[in-house]
Amino acid sequence: MASPVNLGAPLPPPPPEPKPKNAAEAAKQFEALLIAQMLRSAREAAGLDQDSTSETMFDVAGQEFAKMIANNGGLGLAKMIATSLETDGHSADTKKTAPQ
Repeated sequence: MASPVNLGAPLPPPPPEPKPKNAAEAAKQFEALLIAQMLRSAREAAGLDQDSTSETMFDVAGQEFAKMIANNGGLGLAKMIATSLETDGHSADTKKTAPQ
C-alpha cells in the first residue's frame, strides 16, 4: 500500500539560474535577485502568518515575478550595471593593447 502524501512538507528550492552568457544577462539576474529580496522583505514586513508551504509558494512566485520585472526593464539597475561592466571591460582591453 502506498504511503500517504505529506502536504505540509516544504517544496524543494527552485533550480539555480543558468550561468549568464554576457554582462547584460548577469546584470538582469542580479537585478531579479535584488527585486525578489525586496518583495520577500515587504511580505515579511506585512506580518502575515504563513505556513511553510505557502511561504515557499510565495517565494517561488516572487522569484518568477522578479525575473519578469528585471527582463522588462525593472528598476534600471541591470542596464546601468551592464553599461558599467562593458565600459570598464572595454577600457581594460584598450589599456592592454595600447602601444607603448
